[in-house]
Amino acid sequence: MASSPLFAPSKISRINHLFKSCFPHCRSRSPAAHFGQATGHLPSFFPFPLLVHPRFKSLSAASSTSDVVSLSLHRGKSGEEDLVVLGIETSCDDTAAAVVRSDGEILSHVVYSQADLLARYGGVAPKMAEEAHSRVIDEVVQQAIEKANLTEKDLSAVAVTIGPGLSLCLRVGVQKARKIAGLFNLPIVGVHHMEAHALVARLTEKDLKFPFLALLISGGHNLLILANELGHYVQLGTSIDDAIGEAYDKTARWLGLDLRKGGGPALEELAREGDPNSVKFSTPMRQHKDCNFSYAGLKTQVRLAIESTKTDMENNPISSASSEDRRKRADIAASFQRVAVLHLEERCERAIEWALKIEPSIKHLVVSGGVASNRYVRSRLDHIVDKNGLRLVCPPPNLCTDNGVMVAWTGIEHFCLGRFDPPPPVHESEDFVFDLRPRWPLGEEYSQGRSEARSLKTARMHPSLTSIIQGSARHQP
Repeated sequence: MASSPLFAPSKISRINHLFKSCFPHCRSRSPAAHFGQATGHLPSFFPFPLLVHPRFKSLSAASSTSDVVSLSLHRGKSGEEDLVVLGIETSCDDTAAAVVRSDGEILSHVVYSQADLLARYGGVAPKMAEEAHSRVIDEVVQQAIEKANLTEKDLSAVAVTIGPGLSLCLRVGVQKARKIAGLFNLPIVGVHHMEAHALVARLTEKDLKFPFLALLISGGHNLLILANELGHYVQLGTSIDDAIGEAYDKTARWLGLDLRKGGGPALEELAREGDPNSVKFSTPMRQHKDCNFSYAGLKTQVRLAIESTKTDMENNPISSASSEDRRKRADIAASFQRVAVLHLEERCERAIEWALKIEPSIKHLVVSGGVASNRYVRSRLDHIVDKNGLRLVCPPPNLCTDNGVMVAWTGIEHFCLGRFDPPPPVHESEDFVFDLRPRWPLGEEYSQGRSEARSLKTARMHPSLTSIIQGSARHQP
């Protein structure tokens, strides 16, 4: 651990002194969080570049000692130096906020779902989603603070998702986070949405330590990563077109299911009534010996299977279907789910093989993201990890879907290593440029699993989180 460039001691002595006095008991289960105590040095400050503005480039820009002191850890009511962090999440179709303490206690957890909008538009409509976020963001955040029995003055920092996600939606959360941080002089942490899905498992599973393997599955992403340490990830596989959650949602819509519960849960429920071997769908990408995912072809197979029934299922809700029609829909749902998850199983088996070659000490596979709430998915992956001598770790279902808890916890983990930005100004210019990251890789691609797919190239609009952190460590003065 001591040789890692992420933890090179800073030459800014004033900041080092403040870290020594303010963060000796920062409660994180990451061994790296206590590196300063183990070596006599403190982690170098890493400014998360949440916004492009000279003031936020480094703590060294603070004009006085009091400017830096204002970023120190707020003491809890008991006098202990615990972090209390507000997390805000608006990357896609749920508006969420939570307050979490650095000992892992969830003080509040509020989510406003856009399920009705999803049902109305058959999926996420970015402009409609942005307007829905804007209508409820103030209320959601206020509820999170009130349910925690706190005020903004009791907070230590604000964490907010800055990517990946929909730009229009991300902006709503970032603006709210910056408003609170500016008004109450709070440091701010920009959070990677997919890293948050992976790290929330460390809040719920006390034995989960780095390194571990993670499968992150949601409506917008399929991602297999090797988590070496906080902020250091290797991408073993990713979606080259559609993610599994999107395939679930589209199939549910085509089958005429009630999307108000979410496409995934609705399809899983119907699939229990069907024969998973009744429709012979082909498993995607079997000819490619990598860990990448593709669901576009399977979606096409499903659409053709539905068309072959000569029934307009999408425009005829299942609630009004005959028993024979319902059986056909259930068979398609079950057959789709079997093959969709079989694709996950095959990719995970290969990823486990690769990961154990890189890091033989791995003991856990973390499965998180909205699709990780699916019981069938969990049962099949549990079989895979058991066969390979690992243990499956899944956060509770309410922490698998998008939520503020995962954002707050990820903010805590990075804050404990000094990775945060100073408070924004109370009044920002209207033309201030937000550094939102709708396409933001989490880690660098594993050489053996690199793909030349066009979608993977266009996705690299921003350097990966891992490369940003490592690059910052190399350029520390």
